[in-house]
Amino acid sequence: MTKRIIPFLIISLILVFNAGCASKTKKEIEDADLVSASYNAADALLKELAYHQRENKTKMAYLHPTKPILIASFVNIDNVQTSSTFGRMIAEQVGSRISQNGYKVKEIKLRNSVFVQEQMGEMLLSREILDISNYYNAHSVVVGTYAVGKNTVYVTAKLISAKNNVILASYDYSLPIGANTQRLLKTKRRY
Repeated sequence: MTKRIIPFLIISLILVFNAGCASKTKKEIEDADLVSASYNAADALLKELAYHQRENKTKMAYLHPTKPILIASFVNIDNVQTSSTFGRMIAEQVGSRISQNGYKVKEIKLRNSVFVQEQMGEMLLSREILDISNYYNAHSVVVGTYAVGKNTVYVTAKLISAKNNVILASYDYSLPIGANTQRLLKTKRRY
């Protein structure tokens, strides 16, 4: 009887050991460097704009460093009237990087008539872009959207002409949803 129990115990121990290893081998998704990703997005927008300026030599694509650029919170593609800490942080970081490149970035949170909601950030609806850009004498506006997937968040950043809503430059990228990104994506719902 002991000869029968020993193989059963060995197999049981192997199965328990493998089950324990399997749960430990499940990898936690690591967050990407959000600051670097945002800076890359800003650099890509400015690079594309510079390319269009060289190739097209059109005034539409021309952006002088003294012409103000407005930055709006990046919004959830499924509901463009909502954002999250994630969307607000990306906007802040993109604006910071554009400013570091010598461009004049205007802070629009200070204006009462901008569509601003507490915990939501500043969102520019297309019909408001012209009015707000005229107020600030802005040349362009940086806007963006994000979509949340299972393990990835997909982001689109656009530099839009404030005069006619034409896209001057755009950049798409994705980030893994690790613990930090997941927390930033949580939106406090307000009804």
